[in-house]
Amino acid sequence: MKPIVIPVGRTAPEFGKVTLWPNQTGLKVEITILSEPQGREAEGWRTGIALDASSSMQDAYGRRLLGKVPPPLLQEYIAKGWVEERRADGRPLRVFQRAAYDDAIARGHLKFTPNTVEPCAQEWIAYLADNLDAHGETTVIYWACGSGEAIEVLGDISEDRAVQTAIHGPIQTTFGIQTHLLPALRYFADRFTTARRGMYLFITDGRIDDFEAVTRYSTQLAQAIEAGQRHPLKAVLIGLGNQIDSTQMEALDALDTGTTVDVWDCKYAGEIRSLRDIFAEVVSEYQTVAPTATVYDHQGAVIKRYTDGVPARLQFELPPGCTAFELEVLGRRIRQSLSLHP
Repeated sequence: MKPIVIPVGRTAPEFGKVTLWPNQTGLKVEITILSEPQGREAEGWRTGIALDASSSMQDAYGRRLLGKVPPPLLQEYIAKGWVEERRADGRPLRVFQRAAYDDAIARGHLKFTPNTVEPCAQEWIAYLADNLDAHGETTVIYWACGSGEAIEVLGDISEDRAVQTAIHGPIQTTFGIQTHLLPALRYFADRFTTARRGMYLFITDGRIDDFEAVTRYSTQLAQAIEAGQRHPLKAVLIGLGNQIDSTQMEALDALDTGTTVDVWDCKYAGEIRSLRDIFAEVVSEYQTVAPTATVYDHQGAVIKRYTDGVPARLQFELPPGCTAFELEVLGRRIRQSLSLHP
């Protein structure tokens, strides 16, 4: 049966992800304890961030002008030669020169949309570079440029340079006319083949146009990882805004590759509680987070005891009709409702 994931807004803050599998005997539960990789699990990571540069993202990068030039001022610009009259597709078109834009902005008639991508990207870059990357630098690229298949490499950026790095969209190429994710995924998978582990974030605001190609390649990656032919990697797709294709997000998050390897984790930016949320699916059953713990059902009956170390990834069975469980660990109880709705 298809797994059910508890929404982030209904997940206890201490948990990264809560997944349910209904079965004939009740409910199988898997939870991850939200924590950054520790010990050996924290070694050998390379990191990257891929920023969507399709045309729909121009507003988010602060690259679109808002407002209107008053008719008298427009005539003044025309008289100065700051406006060029053209025809495109049989229709008249006015093309403003930079001087006209600058003057209209200075007079308060035009303004650029706010750059909402830059502060988030700078924070993510700094976090990955400082907390995870083995070389102390996160590789940043723009994807979905030009035809939608091009990428533009911004560079390898350290934690101290992150806040100084301008994130305004592609410079060498144009904003893309389609949104192709596969070239960006291939870039990181091919560049860091020798890295012991990889963590790559992909930021987007819309629908993936090469979705089937992405799922095929992701399946190949999972099979190669399980066969020991390449090192593991984790790809996290983060959706911005309200135009995200939720069907694609859910399908990629639950992608069945025929292996035990889970390549993708998909999240909505508005639901990310802290940057540690990106590690929700990275934690290992070999990573110990506490010496002992006990799991209880909604009526207080003991379901499972951990007496020799508590792994960051736990699995247990709950009886039919169970509506919640509690994890007692480090002297406190964490309660998790199994309801999908408030």
